[in-house]
Amino acid sequence: MLNQNSIWRYLLVVVVMAVSFIYALPNIYPSDPSLQINATRGAEVTAEVVDKISTELTAKQINSKSVVLEDGQVLARFLTTEDQLKAREVIEQLLGDKYVTALNLAPATPAWMDSIGAAPMKLGLDLRGGVHFLMEIDMKTAMDKNVNDLVQNYRTDLREAKVRYRSVAADLPKQQVVLTFRSPEDVKAAQKVLSEKDRDMVYTEGADNTLLVSFSEAKVKALREDAVAQNITIIRNRVNAIGVAEPLVQRQGAERIVVQLPGVQDTARAKEILGATATLEFRLVDESADVASAAAGRVPPASQLFYDRSGAPVVLQKRIMLTGNHIVGANAGFDEYSRPQVNIDLDAKGGNSFSLATKDAIGKAMATVFIEYKPTGKKDADGKTILEKKEEVVSVATIQARLGRSFRITGLDAPGEAQNLAVLLRAGALIAPIQIVEERTIGPSLGQENIDLGMNAIMWGMLAVVGFMVFYYKWFGVVANIALACNLVLLVGMIAMIPGATLTLPGMAGILLTVGMAVDANVLINERIREELANGRSAMQAIHEGYDRAFATIADSNITTLLVALILFGVGTGPVKGFAVTLALGILTSIFTAVVITRLIVNAVWGQRRGADLPV
Repeated sequence: MLNQNSIWRYLLVVVVMAVSFIYALPNIYPSDPSLQINATRGAEVTAEVVDKISTELTAKQINSKSVVLEDGQVLARFLTTEDQLKAREVIEQLLGDKYVTALNLAPATPAWMDSIGAAPMKLGLDLRGGVHFLMEIDMKTAMDKNVNDLVQNYRTDLREAKVRYRSVAADLPKQQVVLTFRSPEDVKAAQKVLSEKDRDMVYTEGADNTLLVSFSEAKVKALREDAVAQNITIIRNRVNAIGVAEPLVQRQGAERIVVQLPGVQDTARAKEILGATATLEFRLVDESADVASAAAGRVPPASQLFYDRSGAPVVLQKRIMLTGNHIVGANAGFDEYSRPQVNIDLDAKGGNSFSLATKDAIGKAMATVFIEYKPTGKKDADGKTILEKKEEVVSVATIQARLGRSFRITGLDAPGEAQNLAVLLRAGALIAPIQIVEERTIGPSLGQENIDLGMNAIMWGMLAVVGFMVFYYKWFGVVANIALACNLVLLVGMIAMIPGATLTLPGMAGILLTVGMAVDANVLINERIREELANGRSAMQAIHEGYDRAFATIADSNITTLLVALILFGVGTGPVKGFAVTLALGILTSIFTAVVITRLIVNAVWGQRRGADLPV
């Protein structure tokens, strides 16, 4: 029988709309102005800190919705932005410089929605506000580091192969390693040993029994690509470990990285949230050196003077046992005496190198060196900021056994210090220093203004479409408007459910375009039904033929638009992709609502009429 629908179609529509409604519902809850408080190195976020903050806020008569400990950080929610700003000043004075206090916006979704994964749509920087950084990698330092690593590796390789050499030195201006030998035979033997281990290098015999080793063009390109890719991964890990919501970390050009932190409003604090753009090194302590003499300037030739966090001098060997880029895992814990420690896992190459480096160092002290590059405010000849190298010994521990792919760092002062060091190690060490070349802050008021303008455009556009459809198509226009409302619910629910999807201002433009296009299919269907009625068909036949014959045209027009959206997504960047995603989803939801939902309603209300009278 014509225009009959099985029960499963009704159930399908009900289930789809119910799920979409539940996942779209969190968007009606406004975000709370909040403070996100994290500990830096040497501190720890505990329940006592939460109580301390709550007591101080009460004493200063600052109203807060809640102050809770979540995922190792304090999240304080407030009713107004004014309370948020006042609370930040109070908390910063209370906790000091061992904690990072950042302005943020926290979703106010009810707990039962959180339990099923229902959350508001992730908003981009232009809607939510936040900070934007453009960071540049110091490739010269990266290449210098690779040359210095080769020096260490070549010394080890030649010793293992029992090839005698006079010196192995780095020529940083020429980006090459200069090896000096006693005889031409040693030069040939060294070249054979080294070329077997690494065929991507260029080996050139020089005068006076020297061997010059430099990077091939392919190797240089690979090292630059690796530096960018690893730094992107590490920066993303550091941001995620600290808990910034929906961060964006992506490459821009050959040597730059874009970092966007939605919801964070304080640029200075955002830099701290990103964590130290630093590297880590493990070195043996030179226990034979006189620390007082070294501090006075008389440092042994094979050693180097460092200082720990308290300012005490520490003499370390120049030879680097391990760098932080080989660390693949780290977590804080306690040893058998309930003292804090950090358990570390290395990759295969790092494990082999560390095993060889520590086999003869059992019982000796090993230091973990934290190296940070900070801008000096000065520019070089190319206009780039000159970075200053800051080095600090964060821990000194005794090597108790030959270390391999897994080992532990002990001698830490507090569990909080162990936890923070584990986060830093787990996030990884930057393969090259990074400096911020551009920073922008978008305030929450500007983001809210964009949202309000976008919502007004969607509302007025929808009202215009609703009015036209009711005026021109009567009750069939009402059905089309019901489908339009369902379409918006479906679209918002789908965007909220897609992992990693972020709504931006161009995305809102895509939603507005969807509102205008969503009724196109219903216009085609209604006009086709009118034609069938004019040709003498009954209401039942007109409805059936109208939907069936209009479907080909609907599919054709929407598929071409969908292909354009896919092309935009493939070749576009950032805002263009956001527009393409919402446009593509809007096309799919509009087809579903126009062809499936409206047909179910029309069939249920007018589908069995045998006359030629329809309110269309």
